[in-house]
Amino acid sequence: MSFRRALPLAALLCASPFAAAGQVAPGAGAFAFDEATVAGLQARMRDGSLDSRTLTRAYLDRIAAIDRAGPAINAVIELNPDAMAEAAARDAERAAGKLRGPMHGIPVLLKDNIDATPMVNSAGSLALADNRPARDAFLVRRLREAGAVVLGKTNLSEWANFRSSHASSGWSGRGGQTRNPYVLDRNPCGSSSGTGSAIAANLATVGVGTETDGSVICPAAMTGLVGIKPTLGLVSRGGVIPLAHSQDTAGPMTRTVADAAALLTAMAGSDPGDAATADAAAHATDYTRFLQAGALEGKRIGVVRKLAGMEPNADRALEQAIAVLRAQGATIVDPVEVPNIDALGDDEFTVLLYEFKHDIAAYLAGAGVAPKTLADLVAFNEAHADAEMPWFGQELFLQAQAKGPLADQAYIDALARAKRRAGPEGIDAALEANRLDALLAPSWGPAFPTDLVLGDHVVSGDPTVGGVSQITSVAGYPSITVPAGFAHELPVGIVFMGAAWSEPTLIGIAYGYEQATQARRPPKFLPTLPY
Repeated sequence: MSFRRALPLAALLCASPFAAAGQVAPGAGAFAFDEATVAGLQARMRDGSLDSRTLTRAYLDRIAAIDRAGPAINAVIELNPDAMAEAAARDAERAAGKLRGPMHGIPVLLKDNIDATPMVNSAGSLALADNRPARDAFLVRRLREAGAVVLGKTNLSEWANFRSSHASSGWSGRGGQTRNPYVLDRNPCGSSSGTGSAIAANLATVGVGTETDGSVICPAAMTGLVGIKPTLGLVSRGGVIPLAHSQDTAGPMTRTVADAAALLTAMAGSDPGDAATADAAAHATDYTRFLQAGALEGKRIGVVRKLAGMEPNADRALEQAIAVLRAQGATIVDPVEVPNIDALGDDEFTVLLYEFKHDIAAYLAGAGVAPKTLADLVAFNEAHADAEMPWFGQELFLQAQAKGPLADQAYIDALARAKRRAGPEGIDAALEANRLDALLAPSWGPAFPTDLVLGDHVVSGDPTVGGVSQITSVAGYPSITVPAGFAHELPVGIVFMGAAWSEPTLIGIAYGYEQATQARRPPKFLPTLPY
């Protein structure tokens, strides 16, 4: 979660336990499944050279070696005690000739705000440390039906970074601080920070994050991943601890576009319990169909210069990406003006405050835990301040608690105005005026140093770092970030944005760009950067 109105993306100063600058952290050596892909693993399981139990065991050992020990990334907050049993069941099905699809037997990590039995779902808060949901979130049911093995849960910025404007991304009271595996004293960003660091470090094949504003796109960009923020309503929000229903969505975080397409295929679909997904079945498809050579030929892509010019490394990546896209047959329209980019912050902030108060109470009411309202969470934090508020407070909680019901005219007007400005009068207007297939901008700049005392060094639109998530998040439209290169060992990315339900087009464009550049490389687990 991040946006211009001083909401955090997070940071925590992590003193490195390792030696000289530039030294690779111990325990970060060769791994048999480094950079393994869904398709590659399926091929090995088909020919009998691999089974899901072996793969799952390898990832569990990898987590023990480099997440709990070694460089101690601290990305995984809890392991699924049934992971090996799930893998064995998938192997038995395969042996019997029952294959559920491309995700069959593939280990996946889930952000710790997604209900998944038999694990805790806490949003990183000690207030929910005993919250063991009775059933899976709808998206988890879909993943398990598709054959995925749930490996465990990942750490996150507590309450999706909506507790304090001075918070630290990747820090939670329950999980502590997650590190960026590329350079350990740098921040993984966003609230899906644990998923980003885990998948970048090859702790699972694929991962699921959630985004309200930036919390898939930012950590994916800063940890060298592909991240998809889907159209609002393509993926069910049922069983996901909410921030704001008008913007919340889960999305894939993976090392390749192909893996993101496979994971989104398994996740997407209509949920009778989530009205926002009523149209999902009409749009959900096999997104791997759009992984086509020549996908960029003839595409019209507009460069949003308003979202560039904030960070030089990100700008260099953008210019290089434009050259690649042109070389692959795309027509670049540069610049493209997107109306209202600077007119969304106040309304978005108002909407999030109102919706968080309402939505968190709705989740807690069915969770069977002691806190039932936002006021209860505020009281818990005050009573457990040493553990929950050692570095930053809960001023956003207090601002949200002061809001009234969703029937307030201030909320109704802010929501309608924000949606109109971001969608029909913003992204849609820019696409239609220039006959575009997609918009292009740099993702965030390179990962910022984690800083416990001052908090995050970045919010969306910060002139020192950049960030592009706000307009698509408010509109409820899709975006996809793809690795674009490196700046001093730190990943940088570019982001493609489109109209509602344009995931097929964006995936095709992202795949064409990825195949032409192959910009991702695995992390080195450097303790810090040499100066």
